[in-house]
Amino acid sequence: MISLTSTEINAWVVAFFFPLARILAVLATAPPFNNPALTARVRLLLGLAITIGIAPVLPSIAPLDPASGAGLLLLAQQMLIGFAMGFAMRLVFSAVDMAGNLISLQMGLGFASSYDPQTAGQTAVISEFLGLLALLVFMAINGHLMVIATLTHSFTAVPVSPAALHADTWWKLASLGGVVFSSGLLLALPIVVALVITNLALAVLSRAAPQLNLIAIGFPLTIALGFAGLMFGLPYLGTPLQQLFEYGLQSMLGPFSTSAR
Repeated sequence: MISLTSTEINAWVVAFFFPLARILAVLATAPPFNNPALTARVRLLLGLAITIGIAPVLPSIAPLDPASGAGLLLLAQQMLIGFAMGFAMRLVFSAVDMAGNLISLQMGLGFASSYDPQTAGQTAVISEFLGLLALLVFMAINGHLMVIATLTHSFTAVPVSPAALHADTWWKLASLGGVVFSSGLLLALPIVVALVITNLALAVLSRAAPQLNLIAIGFPLTIALGFAGLMFGLPYLGTPLQQLFEYGLQSMLGPFSTSAR
């Protein structure tokens, strides 16, 4: 008959439970695993499979009672780390969404929106199109596997331990939000500049020929030029997206690079 002491049971629970908390937090927030099409049961089974696969090679965790106050604090810490890693990856796709919103507003299609299950709200159609395109590119370069690999490496870079995180960790994470504005603007800049020049030309035309109906001319013209810019720009969008995804994967561990102490 096999007999186990409470210390041995706690060691087994700690070895699986705390890594599982971080893994499930990442799967709940990081694309593409946070897609509403994936049910909670699928995420739970995937998290269990990843935990069972990597648990034997993880750094050893100090003995700790999971039900104690220190154990609950460690659980909260692991969940926060997982949420932060998933949030850092989500910022990349938010930058693509912002690029689509900027293009839609400049084209005059800001009113054309549809329900997006990813955000559970109304989203501009151009933004939704670019978001789906970015997700397909991300899957094509095995980005989902890279997220899992980065998550696995995080247990070496940031081991599961009661040690406090560095004071600058959360500030570094918050500063990553700037990528939404900078990268989103850079992605949309060629089309936005072309549309701004078009609007300036229409403004000059209205001064030269006041009898023209600019609403009848300018609205279809800006829409046509916007779609033409998208058509000619899509073949060149792969490289910026790939660089953006690499930045997102690096950002998953960036705020925690000096966190362990």
